[in-house]
Amino acid sequence: MYNMLHSNIKTENILIARNTRPTCMRILVYNFLAKQHAALSITEIEKHFQHADRITIYRTLKTFEEKGFIHSIQEDNITKYTLCGSACSEQSHYDQHLHFYCKACKQTTCKTDIAIPQNNIKGFKIDDITFFARGICENCNNSTMQ
Repeated sequence: MYNMLHSNIKTENILIARNTRPTCMRILVYNFLAKQHAALSITEIEKHFQHADRITIYRTLKTFEEKGFIHSIQEDNITKYTLCGSACSEQSHYDQHLHFYCKACKQTTCKTDIAIPQNNIKGFKIDDITFFARGICENCNNSTMQ
C-alpha cells in the first residue's frame, strides 16, 4: 500500500512539474506506461483499463504527448505509445533512437542505445526522422535457440 501511495505522489509531482493537472486517470495511465517494456497501442492500453472511457484514455495520451511525457510510434497504420526519457519536454522531443519491432512477439521497443545520425543536410530543416527496424528480439531469438 505504501509503495502504491508513494508511486502516486511521485507521479503527481512529475505531472505538476510540467503544468499538467494530476487527475486519477492521468496518474493511472502514467504509472501503467512506466511499468511497460514495450510501446502499446491505445487498444492494448484500453484492455488494461476495461471500465474507463476510451475518449478519456485517448485525451490522456494526447495530453501526455503534447507535454513531452510520451512519444508515439507509427507502425503499420497503428500508433503505439511509450514514455519519453527525462530529456523530453513540451517544447521538444528527443525521440532520436531506433524503434525495433519483433515479428515473433509483436512488441515494439525503443533502443535508446542506438542513436539516429545527426542531420547534416545543408539548407534543410528536418522535423521528424523515423528509424525503424524489424526482426526477432533477443528474448524470442534466445527462446528459439533452446
